[in-house]
Amino acid sequence: QVQLVESGGGLVQDGGSLRLSCTASGRTVDNYVMGWFRQAPGKEREFVAGITSTGRTTKHADSVKGRFTISRDNAKNTVYLQMNSLKPEDTAVYYCAADKMWTIVRTSGTSYDYWGQGTQVTVSS
Repeated sequence: QVQLVESGGGLVQDGGSLRLSCTASGRTVDNYVMGWFRQAPGKEREFVAGITSTGRTTKHADSVKGRFTISRDNAKNTVYLQMNSLKPEDTAVYYCAADKMWTIVRTSGTSYDYWGQGTQVTVSS
């Protein structure tokens, strides 16, 4: 079993930055695709970004391209989401997820096998 724990969320002003971290325990995730998703109140969960096991390929949702960057450090069993130029519409609970089956980044949450508990990101205007 894999346990994922997110950290780094908080309250930030419009235009600010945050870096989310997701650390895995239970086993190494260096051969898993990792993803970040978010869910705002009253809205469905949506894909934010994903990264392949080697880190060579990443995918970002159009809504965050140029502002958010996903990365990973397999030596630390950790995935990051650097979020810059934050907007109020980025306010959501952000979840880390691990996909043990696929080798490409999938944008559907149903493809992912393990999930963290989420971390709240609030962007004030």
